[in-house]
Amino acid sequence: MSVSMSNFAPVEEQLTYLKKGSAEIIREGDLRAKLEKSRATGKPLRVKLGMDPTAPDLHLGHTVVLRKLKHFQDLGHTAIFLIGDFTGMIGDPTGRSATRPPLSREQIEQNAETYKAQVFKILDPKKTVIDFNRRWMGAFTSDDFVRLMAKYTVSQMLEREEFHKRFSEEKPISMHELLYPLVQGYDSVALEADVELGGTDQKFNLLVGRELQRGYGQESQVVLTTPILEGLDGVQKMSKSLGNAIGIHEAPLEMYGKVMSISDEMMWRYYELLTDVQVAEIEKMKREAHPMQAKKDLARRIVADFHSAETAAKAGEDWAKQFQKGGIPEDVEEVAIEVTDGGVRLDKLLARVDLAESVSDAVRKLKQKAVRVNGELQTDPVTRIDLNQPVMLQVGRRIKKVRASLIIGVRPKE
Repeated sequence: MSVSMSNFAPVEEQLTYLKKGSAEIIREGDLRAKLEKSRATGKPLRVKLGMDPTAPDLHLGHTVVLRKLKHFQDLGHTAIFLIGDFTGMIGDPTGRSATRPPLSREQIEQNAETYKAQVFKILDPKKTVIDFNRRWMGAFTSDDFVRLMAKYTVSQMLEREEFHKRFSEEKPISMHELLYPLVQGYDSVALEADVELGGTDQKFNLLVGRELQRGYGQESQVVLTTPILEGLDGVQKMSKSLGNAIGIHEAPLEMYGKVMSISDEMMWRYYELLTDVQVAEIEKMKREAHPMQAKKDLARRIVADFHSAETAAKAGEDWAKQFQKGGIPEDVEEVAIEVTDGGVRLDKLLARVDLAESVSDAVRKLKQKAVRVNGELQTDPVTRIDLNQPVMLQVGRRIKKVRASLIIGVRPKE
């Protein structure tokens, strides 16, 4: 359905909104031309984001590119969320040093259902086109596959970093993996996409789409990539396996507390990639807002996106009670241990009270910024904790009140 020109914002205004939090646009001139044509004809752009349903739960890192699709939707364009129920059975080789085990049809269908529910936390369900690439790939004949494979060369495929590395290290590359970028690219042909979105790690696959559209006589899509979001540690990419992620289904207080644990520097990146706040407003906040207040506002916005404004406000109050005003949550477990009068090293203490599996695990948790002592973030393993007074230790959402059962004096050296 087309809309009148008056419903589209001026092109420069659209570009400013779309460039916020983008890593790369290939090519910006093409995007400008497409936006101008769309505004002149009143026809919205078709903007595609594909995700393979390989994991049932999304975290905030996944929402960076989803939010960019929402920005196109906000501007009146057609947002197409493509669930890769066919590509998911091949397995995306992106970032893989070995072949990814393909998922079963049942696993993919279960995950696809949860994806649909989760993406509508960001996208408008009334305006989003949900599609599945099995719709056309399932109907592909052997002849169609031969024609598709004829459009790309082996040397072009080996330009892909993962394939090139595995080829030079003489590690196996399965033939079905070479099909993955071609099938993802063909999705853009089937959908006649004007723009395709993806993380920076998807650049190769997205560019294949541009090439294949030309090969099938279509105008090439614009590729817009978004950065990979760092996790709570501010260093490695957000990942559940690294323990530095915020899941979009997490409880409001846990989500709020995790956002409050990030560094002040990382906060601005989260503002850029995880909110709809405009660049000018973020710059103003950097100059004028108190970092603690800005971080509370960020935590409230993020919780409100995935729960509700009321829940976010309550999470803020509960967090303040728990950590800022020295309030102790009810039913917190109390642990008493023997210590020397010189206190105990934090990494050893965490292991002793079973908030870490070992001292080295405690060091990892400290590096990931997951540890608080009396509500204060701690990262140094050798910090000595004085247990003359009870201390509140928190790792993630686990909290223990620790006190000394017996303080043993240390004899001074002679």
